[in-house]
Amino acid sequence: MRTGTIARVIGTAAALAALITTAFTAPAMAGRPAGAAPDRAVQAAAPAAFTHPGVLVSRPQLDFVRAKVQAGAQPWKGAYDQMLAGTYASLTRTAKPRSVVECGSYSNPNYGCTDEREDAIAAYTLSLAWYIGQDSRYAQKAIQIMDAWSNVITDHTNSNAPLQTGWAGSTWPRAAEIIKYTYSSWPNSGRFGTMLRTVYLPEVTNGSHSNGNWELSMTEAAIGIAVFLEDRAAYDKAVTKFRGRVPAYIYVTSDGSLPKAAPGSGLDTRDEIIRYWQGQSTFMDGLSQETCRDLTHTGYGLSAISHIAETSRIQGQDLYPEIADRLRHALGLHAKYQLGTAVPSSLCGGSLKDSLGPVTEVGFNALHNRMGYAMSNTQTLTERQRPAASNNLFVAWETLTHAGNPN
Repeated sequence: MRTGTIARVIGTAAALAALITTAFTAPAMAGRPAGAAPDRAVQAAAPAAFTHPGVLVSRPQLDFVRAKVQAGAQPWKGAYDQMLAGTYASLTRTAKPRSVVECGSYSNPNYGCTDEREDAIAAYTLSLAWYIGQDSRYAQKAIQIMDAWSNVITDHTNSNAPLQTGWAGSTWPRAAEIIKYTYSSWPNSGRFGTMLRTVYLPEVTNGSHSNGNWELSMTEAAIGIAVFLEDRAAYDKAVTKFRGRVPAYIYVTSDGSLPKAAPGSGLDTRDEIIRYWQGQSTFMDGLSQETCRDLTHTGYGLSAISHIAETSRIQGQDLYPEIADRLRHALGLHAKYQLGTAVPSSLCGGSLKDSLGPVTEVGFNALHNRMGYAMSNTQTLTERQRPAASNNLFVAWETLTHAGNPN
């Protein structure tokens, strides 16, 4: 082929590639400010090589904690002692696996729901105890619990199945990552991976259009499972879901007069969006889609957001910068009112229910300690709640793992 012909072919190919790229990115750019960065959802997220352990906690983070505990430094030593003294760290625990876990609304009926969640938290607790204390009995007990479930469970059923799968599926990979990559032997780790792939991932990977904490917990499970399985497609899908859901869960004033709607939600009128936001029609920086429901469910959503961002950071693609403004405003807004500031009548009719729970450590450490945001209300609440324990659903021991952790 002659040189001129080659040049024309190359030029045509380049033009076609540019046209295709424009076709995919132009809709994402519609309505964005001039000069705004392209929507990152079109970019690949999964790392070329996964980091292990790499779900919520990394080896450098674990080493930091271990050194602090060995030195008797606070708040880590107190948090560690609290963890070891609880039932989740018991070396006499007997797992209670079921073939089918059936969870109705608010876990009614509750056939294995509490048992599954608490066994998963126990496995994670024991894996932390193993790594920090280097006592192999804790690793062996964690393995015993994970093996018991991977040998039995086949399904989750009833109305709360997606949320239940999200909660337990968020916790199992944390434990599995630590044991598989720091302990000498786990013969049934492959079977455990098969359980995550066949029982958990199909239930959570497509998300939910229920309240936002559902989809965020499900997405947390999906990204953790993807790391353990080294499944790049599942990882990318989870990150895309995350990027669509976070702006639809936390409002900032730059969104305009109304909060954003999650992709595929079908919410396309003002009345529908206000109804979805629990009837709240006045919007402010950091307001959550569930603020006017109660702070506890809001805490579930904020916790899952922090966990997903933390895992992505460990895996080499830091999602915190994308969601930092939303998350810092949300933590600060809710912390302020939980600390006792009078709630204005424009916010949920002047009354907020419940509390966030032990969910602020991960986000506070990332945004304040690593990124340098001033977060006085969040700091006050976080330090007041130390050592943060477990919410008995999918959050556990985050003062131990993330307080002041620079890694």
